[in-house]
Amino acid sequence: MSDLVEIRWHGRGGQGAVTASELLAEAALHEGKYFQAFPDYGPERMGAPIRAYTRISSSPIKQHHQVIEPDAVVVLDPTLLGIVDFTEGLDDGGLLLVNTPLSPTELRRELDFNKGKVYTVDATRVALDTMKRNITNTPMIGALLRALEVVSKDVVREEIKNRFNTRVSKEVAKANVEAFDRAYREVREG
Repeated sequence: MSDLVEIRWHGRGGQGAVTASELLAEAALHEGKYFQAFPDYGPERMGAPIRAYTRISSSPIKQHHQVIEPDAVVVLDPTLLGIVDFTEGLDDGGLLLVNTPLSPTELRRELDFNKGKVYTVDATRVALDTMKRNITNTPMIGALLRALEVVSKDVVREEIKNRFNTRVSKEVAKANVEAFDRAYREVREG
């Protein structure tokens, strides 16, 4: 039995789906796990739908292609509902996590999706409240780790601090950690 976990991220260019995929993979590295993280998009432009992928395992990963049968799908942008079929390839045991103010029951009804586990979190509200910007990647990582503990929450929190402290500022890093923690607490399962 494989312990490989495959995650497919859906978002729009500039929202941080690629960064989320990388942050999760870097946390796996710090835990001594094998990982892959890579984007998939057509012509790069801000706001265009994109996908990113993360694979994490305690064994070497031999696949080197897009994630077509994910264990988890994370949707950063609720405007993709009805535009992108992000449930494609998600089986009965899969996990769907969507940034939306809808409850999991309401989302299931809207998508006519009756498989797997469904989680929702209003990551947009969390991001605006904590970071004052609609960039939902760190809140969605927090929500994902509540639903699927693929790596340690504490390791990811440290990875967020390290990445943002060196690339932007300590204030931005602190706000991202706050958003991560808040979404972890507020995610809903249904």
